[in-house]
Amino acid sequence: MQAVVLAGGLATRMRPQTLTVPKSMLEVAGRPFVDWQLERLAACGFDRVVMCVGYLGEQVRAHVGGGAQFGLHVEWSEDATSTPSQGFGPPKLLGTAGAIRSALDRLDETFLVTYGDSYLPFDYSDPLTMLDRREDCDGVMAVYKNAGQWDASNVITDGTWVLRYEKGQHGAAFDHIDYGATALRRPVIASLEPGRVCGLDILQRDLAARKRLRATVAHDRFFEIGSPDGLAELDRHLRTGTEE
Repeated sequence: MQAVVLAGGLATRMRPQTLTVPKSMLEVAGRPFVDWQLERLAACGFDRVVMCVGYLGEQVRAHVGGGAQFGLHVEWSEDATSTPSQGFGPPKLLGTAGAIRSALDRLDETFLVTYGDSYLPFDYSDPLTMLDRREDCDGVMAVYKNAGQWDASNVITDGTWVLRYEKGQHGAAFDHIDYGATALRRPVIASLEPGRVCGLDILQRDLAARKRLRATVAHDRFFEIGSPDGLAELDRHLRTGTEE
């Protein structure tokens, strides 16, 4: 099984630490976060990982290398950029889906996507296993009944399908949230124009609208290190096994 980890962001909410250290290398419970994440993926049966890195990515690459210490084969993809439309000015990041598109030649026919700041206490293989067994969908999203507790809920589901996905939604009907792990088929990414700026949320929204995105429901809260509070909560959880 193959996982793609999106770890190329600027991590502006974690400054000043992330001015010199990429988010994946922030210390959590005495170790770089990426160690915990890769160990979880390996424990769930994954043997191959594509790390999509960008900002300060050389530090992550130097630390992880080929992944043998985690029981994984790790490949690397640099977060590509698009050329500004007028031909001058700073390049634009391609977004989460665009970053996956840049790694197209490394992708299996089905793969799991997760975020470089997410720690998920569930079986990461669930979405991918479901996708491999079903021919009536092009993706499977892990969702959690969040009801606005941990972040803005953005999913309407009947427990089988993602009926609607809208990033940043706050309506009462949106009582679930994207858990941070979605399995996809390679053609979904291959259909993107190379160099196009596109977020993964756009693909997820479109798959849901076409009833091509199944749901698998996670039962334990997610953790993230994208904010100081989130990092502190995960540190506490990993040290003590509790949230409080």
